Amino acid sequence: MSSKTVFIAGIIFGGIISGLAVFAIMGSSEEISENPVSVYEIPNKKLVLSSYLFDIIVPENQFYRILERPDSLKYMSIDIVPREEHRALYSQIGIFAEPQNTVVVFPKFTEAAYNEPGFYTYFRTECDEICLTVTLGNYSPHYTASKNGFKVLRTLGYDYIDDVTLAKNPEILESFDKVILLHNEYVTREMFDAITSHPNVIYLYPNALYAEVEYDEKNNSITLIRGHNYPTADIINGFDWEHDNTHPDEYDTDCIGWEFLEIPNNGYMLNCYPEFFILKSDSLLKMLKEF
Repeated sequence: MSSKTVFIAGIIFGGIISGLAVFAIMGSSEEISENPVSVYEIPNKKLVLSSYLFDIIVPENQFYRILERPDSLKYMSIDIVPREEHRALYSQIGIFAEPQNTVVVFPKFTEAAYNEPGFYTYFRTECDEICLTVTLGNYSPHYTASKNGFKVLRTLGYDYIDDVTLAKNPEILESFDKVILLHNEYVTREMFDAITSHPNVIYLYPNALYAEVEYDEKNNSITLIRGHNYPTADIINGFDWEHDNTHPDEYDTDCIGWEFLEIPNNGYMLNCYPEFFILKSDSLLKMLKEF
């Protein structure tokens, strides 16, 4: 066992941490985690959501309930705790014991774009074009930055780079056999070219490669150039990408009937937004491993 394998295993069992081809790979209709998720509070004001794949820890001040619905639960950030009884399952769906030449691309540009004030402040007409330049940083909107999916894949042993690394060196993708994109909505032209020319990209989230940004390394910022109805309302995808699956797939968060659709010479694309589904779907994660 390599030192890398030992380190990741320690994390896993040590605590928290228009142009698609007709061919499709479909997921199992039976998940081992279909049973209702149990939720219980513990004294230090954390929540534990106990599912069949992981225990999900919601830190203090990261959850709230809707007053009109006392049984409701909303949360903003989570930690993932592997469960000892699923050690064998993690070996099947993870790569910590079977390393792959695979990389996950964390969407740092998209994370920044959704921060307020930012791109969406402009889209809501609450700010002028000054909001179309945003500084990169460590922001908290896990849903828009696909942080659940990122944390699951890291827990299962996947290496990663972020948008900054890829923007500076697009050729880095050539050294990997498989590239997994998350919600990488905002990318540079060079990133787009590198991603769409790679033979095995897994587009795990819809709405990827949706708009073009310019990366300013000196100021550590990005600026929207084209896409998302900018600079004119008729411009939807900033790259005019024929495989854009934003609508309606981005709004399917239940992932019932999920499937991967093939993009010829480029990889596969999931037809739903799996930010919560990935926490419980062993068959999705196993399929992701096997591509």
